[in-house]
Amino acid sequence: MNDRLFPARPILAVSAAVFREGRALIIRRARAPLLGHFSLPGGGVEVGETFAVALARELMEEVGIEAEIVAFNRHVEAIFHEGNRIRTHFVIASFVARWTRGEPCLSDEVDRVEWVDPAGPMPSPATPELSDVLARAAQIVAEHA
Repeated sequence: MNDRLFPARPILAVSAAVFREGRALIIRRARAPLLGHFSLPGGGVEVGETFAVALARELMEEVGIEAEIVAFNRHVEAIFHEGNRIRTHFVIASFVARWTRGEPCLSDEVDRVEWVDPAGPMPSPATPELSDVLARAAQIVAEHA
C-alpha cells in the first residue's frame, strides 16, 4: 500500500530547481501519486534527515546528480482531492541549487528528464505552481551569481 495516497497527515518533502548553464532540470514522474506530471526532482524527508541531506539523497536516487544548495526558494502545498477525500497532501520545502556533478538519468521514479528555460513554457501536464517556482528560483540564482 502506498502510504502517500490518502495520508493520515501531510507529508513533508523537499525539491530543488537545479540550474546548469542557465537552464533548470525538470523531471516527469513515473509513479503515482503524480504519474506523468512534470515537476522538480525531490521527494519525502525521512525521519532524522535534514532538508539538505534529504535533498541530496533524493537527487541521487531519482536522477543520479549532485547539486549545491544556493538558497531556500519557497514552500509549496500540494493538495489533491479525489471526491471528498484528500488523495495526497505534500508540504514541500523547495530550494534553488546549482548542478555540481553527474548526468541526469532515468530511474524507477523518473521516466524523462529535461533541462528547460525557466522563463519558457513548461511541458504538460505539470505539477501546480511549477512555472511560478521556477521563475522565482531563476531570480534567486541570478542574485547569487
